[in-house]
This record gives sequence, structure tokens and C-alpha cells, in this order.
Amino acid sequence: MPHISMPHITTSDGTRIHYEEQGHGHPLVMLHGWTFSGRFFHRNVGPISEQARVITVDLRGHGRSEKPHHGYRISRLAADLRDLLVALNLQDVTVLGWSIGCPIIWSYLELFGSERIRNAIFVQQTPKQYYSADWKLGHAACFDQAGLTAVQQQLTLTPDEFDRGNLESCICHPLPEDEKALLLREMAQSPAHARSAMMADHTTQDWRDILPRFTLPALMMIARKDKVLNPDGPAWVAQHMPNCTGVEFEDSAHMVFLDETEKFNRTVLDFLKR
Repeated sequence: MPHISMPHITTSDGTRIHYEEQGHGHPLVMLHGWTFSGRFFHRNVGPISEQARVITVDLRGHGRSEKPHHGYRISRLAADLRDLLVALNLQDVTVLGWSIGCPIIWSYLELFGSERIRNAIFVQQTPKQYYSADWKLGHAACFDQAGLTAVQQQLTLTPDEFDRGNLESCICHPLPEDEKALLLREMAQSPAHARSAMMADHTTQDWRDILPRFTLPALMMIARKDKVLNPDGPAWVAQHMPNCTGVEFEDSAHMVFLDETEKFNRTVLDFLKR
């Protein structure tokens, strides 16, 4: 059996961030989506770690990381990512961000440039979640302030019901009951205060001005059956980042890595070989 370590790093503001590591070789850091955890990649880490050093992270307020009452801005999460890369002395890294993991990487690139990063994989994220006169490719629920408020109330007042509905909306192929139970347990570790604050910052951001300035090699996975985000939003990113290639997943909802696991793993490994 491969050696699996489960340590923490401490960020510059004193928050303990949990990560798990498996495999050897080129480093791949995987960032999960909002309300989830690094263990959502449980189908992917094993196959990918046969050819790479895979590091999955629990964002602050999620999974086994600490849940402070501060620091849920995207910029702070980008600083957490940098603290991780520095603490582990990682260089020439491939970063993979799914959903909210994408703007964390975009913020990192805006604040720190390509320091320590070779290239990036983005998974199903629009550059702007709120609708506006010039943008109709937003989020299905959090597309304005009223939608954000409704979501915040749901995850605060009825968290179990919210989690079940959230999980169901993110997949288009039914999960085995034991796997569903595992993922719901992971979601339950993220308290309402963390999720609410993080979404309040994330959902108001607009990354369209900065994305065309990022020139690192990149890939965007586009899920054509997503009911959470219009797939044309992620496709916009691939079209406007100079060195970003779009890859279509025709049979996937928001959780591409669960709906089309083998294609996801193969796509990541092919990108790592570039």
C-alpha cells in the first residue's frame, strides 16, 4: 500500500489547514468546491497518484481544517494556498481548482503571479456568478443579492436538507448509498458561518477583466449537464485565457470527477504529461 500522510500546515494568520498527500513525482494540488472537502476527490487520487504527487486540501472552514470566524474572502484563501506551497516547499506545481477552487487560483495568480506554479486545471466555474446587463451566464441560485440571502438562510436553518439538495444538484448519475453518506458526512463538517461568509465574498466577484492577462498553460473542464452553473460560463474562460484549452464533458453535471471519473482522471494525467 502507498504511504498516505494526513498532516496540517499553519497559515500566516494562524489557521490550521489539513491536507492529504499520496504518490511521488510532479506535484498536483487539488482544491475542492464550496461546502465540500478534499475527500470528494476520493475516486481520483489513487489513479492519478500512480504518476504524480497528489495533494488534496481542505479549505479553511471545511473538512478537517480549522473553522475560524475570519478569513473567508477569496484573497485569504489564495494566501492559504501560497502558505501551503511555501510550507511544503513545492515548486513547478500544477494546481487544480474545482468550482470555488478556480477563483482561488485566479486570485493567487493576480496577487502572487505564477510563483511556484507551472500550470493550472480549472473545473466548471464561471468568471462571474451574478447576472448583469452584460452577463447572463451566472449561478442558478446565487445570481443576485436576494438569491444569496436565500441560500444563506437555507444552509443556516436547514443544513441537512440543504446538503442533500446541494449534492443531488451537482451530479447527474446516482451515487451508491455508502458513497453518498460519506460525502454528506464531509459536507456536514463545514459550519454555516464559514459557508455563508465564503459564498458572500465569492459570489460577488467578477474575474473577466483579469483572466485574459493570465498566460500560463491551462485547461478548463466544461460540464455540459451542469444545473448549477451554465456551461457557457466556464467555456468563456477557456476562450478568453490565452493559453487555456477547453475540454467538454457531455455526460457530467457540476461534479465532473464523479460523473465521468475515468475521463476526468485521463484528462488530468494527459495534461500533467505536457
